[in-house]
Amino acid sequence: MSEATETLEYRVAIREAIAAEMERDESVVFFGEDVAIAGGVFAVTPGLHERFGERVIDTPISELAMSAGAFGAAVTGLRPIFEIMFADFILLAMDSLVNQAAKYWYVSNEQGPCPLVVRAAMGAGGNFGAMHSQSPIPWLQGVPGLKVVAPANSADAKALLRQSIRDDNPVAFLEHKRLYSVKDPVGADDPEVLPLDKAVVVREGTDVTLVSISKGVRDSLRAADELAERGVSAEVVDLRSLRPLDTETVLNSVAKTNRVVVVEEGALIGGWGANLMGIVAAEGLHDLDDAWTIACPETPIPYSPTLENPFMPDEAKIVREVAARLGVDAEIATGA
Repeated sequence: MSEATETLEYRVAIREAIAAEMERDESVVFFGEDVAIAGGVFAVTPGLHERFGERVIDTPISELAMSAGAFGAAVTGLRPIFEIMFADFILLAMDSLVNQAAKYWYVSNEQGPCPLVVRAAMGAGGNFGAMHSQSPIPWLQGVPGLKVVAPANSADAKALLRQSIRDDNPVAFLEHKRLYSVKDPVGADDPEVLPLDKAVVVREGTDVTLVSISKGVRDSLRAADELAERGVSAEVVDLRSLRPLDTETVLNSVAKTNRVVVVEEGALIGGWGANLMGIVAAEGLHDLDDAWTIACPETPIPYSPTLENPFMPDEAKIVREVAARLGVDAEIATGA
């Protein structure tokens, strides 16, 4: 970030990103529940309907209808952005997102882009209750073809959303409810867009690496300040996105500090944090060189038998990988 010249509220950063891309590209449209005339339940989008007219649309309360409409619009030449009021209800849109949008580039033999963005407010801390406070990142991270972005500050929110709208792949853009009213310094030379596959070290340190995303980054930075008063130098990594996941930045930091803590707002079992720790254990910690994961490639499941059979982590694949890691002849290990 360049030298700060002013501050920008997170919700305004989102609004400015949408407006800038709608101004730049007439194929960008925006719709959702109460996003037009009312300006959004979190007051993120007031004024867009007045400025862009019929390209900003209020919809009925049907998340699946929105996601299906966005998919149809995306594959026929538009760049739709649609808002799901609470990210908890992204489950209702999953069929179109997971089975259609995320697969379209793959099943079209990389001929058909699907440039859509689903925005949703996530996270706890607003006393909205169990069904309006979840962070659905793990539900989405396991879907090849769907990008998952969750910015921690206003400048990143604006630049990452602009890049998400320009991306030819579907993007889930998650905004923590507790961040909407925060104001961050911005500079005139801040980048217009940021890549969706690059984490950033937002605080240098030498004793331990704190890794998080969205609001967790801000919590980690405050924790790092307190730890510094106790003589602990904490490095903080903002992942920015969970798919693509920039493991290189994390591993470089862990190599320096030799300690890592992942901060996740969500359940431990099945969470993105446990997934990241598994990657760090397999690739970054020397005393755990024999810990790794055998899984499927990072693509949708292929149809052709010649592709589908080797896609699956079957007995032969397990034997090959274990034998190779332990220096054992794979043919002897399988009894061939």
